[in-house]
Amino acid sequence: MISTNKLQQIKSKAEEVRFSGALLAYKDDILLQYAFGYSNRSESVSNNLNTRFGIASGCKLFTAIAIGQLVDEGKINFNTRLKDCLDIAFPLFDEDITLHHLLTHTSGIPDYFDEATMDDFADLWKATPMYSLTTLHSFLSLFQNREMMFKPGDKFHYNNAAFIILGLVVEQQSGMNFTQYIEENIFKPCGMVDSGYFSLDQLPGNTALGYIDDEETGNWKTNIYSIPIKGGADGGAFITVADMVKLWDHLMDAKLLSEDNTRALLTPHVQEEDEEYYGYGIWITKSGEEIYKYHVMGYDPGVSFHSGYYPKSGIKLVVTSNKETGAYPITAELESLLVD
Repeated sequence: MISTNKLQQIKSKAEEVRFSGALLAYKDDILLQYAFGYSNRSESVSNNLNTRFGIASGCKLFTAIAIGQLVDEGKINFNTRLKDCLDIAFPLFDEDITLHHLLTHTSGIPDYFDEATMDDFADLWKATPMYSLTTLHSFLSLFQNREMMFKPGDKFHYNNAAFIILGLVVEQQSGMNFTQYIEENIFKPCGMVDSGYFSLDQLPGNTALGYIDDEETGNWKTNIYSIPIKGGADGGAFITVADMVKLWDHLMDAKLLSEDNTRALLTPHVQEEDEEYYGYGIWITKSGEEIYKYHVMGYDPGVSFHSGYYPKSGIKLVVTSNKETGAYPITAELESLLVD
């Protein structure tokens, strides 16, 4: 466990940013764990260390692991062309798009939500009701017949639709529903018994509601009308902080993928900017020639999430929040106190 002084610094930062969520720092044993705020404000139900939190795009890593498992089985490989492993027509897509391109955000396909040009995720559901997005196929009409943004491999451009397509590949190649596949082949082997893909209108007990705050008026609302009703291949799973540590343990010990494909997933395949790179479904931060951390993050209305593994120290950090801000400053504070 960390010192009382460091714990007080974390509490002070949490109070400063009005953090609502949970955090866990782990290395061989628990270094620090704490929960703040409410999972249900109306009923004054407090967040706790076993509360389930949405992690938005943080679960793109799960999709990448699923693809890697299918590669291990010999059903596909990372250089398989999209047209050769998915029986869905994309009339305006480049025929040379591979799974590697999709996994590294270098495919150039149109995105249904382009984070570089669009500000409010909730705006999407004005034309397409969020409650209608119950399967991966539900998303196809949002991008299937649109033109390419650039030639595959030309550059990095973060892309949610690419991971929807990867999820569809998982379904076709495995013969299983995507969320069932992840729960059976990733969550269960890791012992992530409290994690899952839950419908917003059927959340299990001890699951945090996501909250959107209006800083000007002080009013708030839940995010139930602001994100898809059920998560899938590009985001939206719910996890606990302890379950996320289990995921890191199994991934880094090559218990989910072969050693070769674990290495492929963790390779810095493309540079995003400066010392930030992307592997397969995972961000990689370098410090000079060394890898400082492997990490995932997720932001949605009412959700912020950061989690990382720091290879030099062996520390794993998980910060979950049921507000759209807060996870980053808490993570930065933990890094300064425990890692740096």
